[in-house]
Amino acid sequence: MLNISWNNNNVTIKTIKYESIELCKYCTRGDIMKEILESAKLLKNEIIRFRRTIHENPEVGDHLPETTKFVMGKLKEFGYDPKEICDSGIVATIKGEKPGKTFLLRADMDSLPVSEESSCEFKSHNGNMHACGHDLHTAMLLGAAKLLKQYEDQIEGTIKLVFQPDEEGFTGAKKMLDAGVLENPKVDAAMAMHVHSGSPSNMVLYSTGPSMAGCIRFRITVNGVGCHGAMPETGVDPINIAAHVYLSLQEIISREIAPAEPAVLTIGKFSGGDAPNIIPDKVIMEGTIRNVSKEVGEFIFKRLNEVATMTAKMFRGEAKVEELSSVPPLNNNKELADEIASYIKELLGEKAVYCFEGGKGMGSEDFASYSYKVPSMYFMLGAGTKEENPEYGYPMHHPKVTFNEDILVTGAAIHTYSAIMWLKNNK
Repeated sequence: MLNISWNNNNVTIKTIKYESIELCKYCTRGDIMKEILESAKLLKNEIIRFRRTIHENPEVGDHLPETTKFVMGKLKEFGYDPKEICDSGIVATIKGEKPGKTFLLRADMDSLPVSEESSCEFKSHNGNMHACGHDLHTAMLLGAAKLLKQYEDQIEGTIKLVFQPDEEGFTGAKKMLDAGVLENPKVDAAMAMHVHSGSPSNMVLYSTGPSMAGCIRFRITVNGVGCHGAMPETGVDPINIAAHVYLSLQEIISREIAPAEPAVLTIGKFSGGDAPNIIPDKVIMEGTIRNVSKEVGEFIFKRLNEVATMTAKMFRGEAKVEELSSVPPLNNNKELADEIASYIKELLGEKAVYCFEGGKGMGSEDFASYSYKVPSMYFMLGAGTKEENPEYGYPMHHPKVTFNEDILVTGAAIHTYSAIMWLKNNK
């Protein structure tokens, strides 16, 4: 995720306060805003129940049968007619009486293969964990779905609610796009939100332009010839080859990429062999390439393939390189991001929204795939610091990460108000 440090002495969550002159100037707008906030607060306990049900039953990957069943059931209960357009990919639409454009709101539903170590009473026990907050994302969008039904008469156009699988594996967004998520009706703009552990609760963070890195997940299979360790000359040692490949790959970043160009190549898995005295037949290496420029990422992957295959050949072996999955860099549309940020400032106050212009995180997010199809905006919602609560502040993906549930109301209100106002102002 994004690497952001905060000086808490300079970060203030502004108490919501509306001067009478502002309400006079934006009377209808101010009334809608206040009503949505108050309505969201009334749903707090219900949204928390959504979150805890999902948190207790985490599912990983692109097949989320129980989570899908739960979300579909709630949407039907609210009066929607949700469709599963691909495995565990849900779409529901709500259309106002007045015609207009289509605005998409997206939440991810998958968890991680992490055994939970938090102290919360609703922790999971199946070896998986919502350690990246996707349970909160889903609950907030369900809360927004219920709010939008209450304010259906304010919708000028169509709002498309999207719940997708496998964000963590970088396949969910692409499957949704291939299934036609941006069509029928055609989407004009899209928005997504991610909770951010370690940032002050209800602080909203965003950047414009390239904002998060693209990522290519890859596997290198090095094939040799197994033999006894006492007679290495009778075989071809894939561990030796893989070690040379690993060291050679580091030169791509240090000697072939400009120092000012953000890029990271990581090997996180290196496995081969079963016995200490036997040279194995093969070694498997897996890793990631992260890059802010799509072209740089493609160049690194090309060079990785060349380095691996030629190094293996030099030592009498073979190497095969595979792309497991990929996601492009996230590109926040500046005009859309600044407009949505203005609505969030109306809800939370000017100081609760922070734009780090030109900021780039080396984490990756598969919502990026939407950003190359339609104008898109992705922002972070602070979910608590250790100063607020000693249990908060663990990094996302950590087995002890804990999020402040008070932000669920904020997220639901942001989704609702932002979508309604964007449609009103972009007819």
